[in-house]
Amino acid sequence: MSKIVLLDSGPLGIVTNPKAASPLYQEGKLWLQSLPLKGYIVMLPEIADYEVRRELIRAGKAAGIRRLDELKSQIPYRPLTTEVMLLAAQLWADARRRGRPTAEPNALDGDVILAAQAILLANQGNEVVIATTNVGHLSQFVDAREWRSIQ
Repeated sequence: MSKIVLLDSGPLGIVTNPKAASPLYQEGKLWLQSLPLKGYIVMLPEIADYEVRRELIRAGKAAGIRRLDELKSQIPYRPLTTEVMLLAAQLWADARRRGRPTAEPNALDGDVILAAQAILLANQGNEVVIATTNVGHLSQFVDAREWRSIQ
């Protein structure tokens, strides 16, 4: 069984911040580098890449895009699959029936897509946690923790 950390767009945005001198970037970079030393496999979900990349492109942040591409080449990348999207649709519908939606009705809803990826990895016998800045939405589906609390 592997211990896996999936990066949500919040922590991913921190560690790909084009402003390398910022204290938050430095903290995030050290945190990310420490995880493999503690036995975690850190993975980059495609949905998180998409959410961060689209904003970096919109804002013309070439340094951030370079950092994102570098990270993508250094850690395992979790692409979207039909299986992920089918489970995400089920999670989305279940959350709405319970009265606990995670996004506006017409939104793509990256949280349920990320949760689906985590669930599928956990179903393979892995211990999976999502590193996030928004525990509330994700924690109704999976183990999601504020990124700094994952040690």
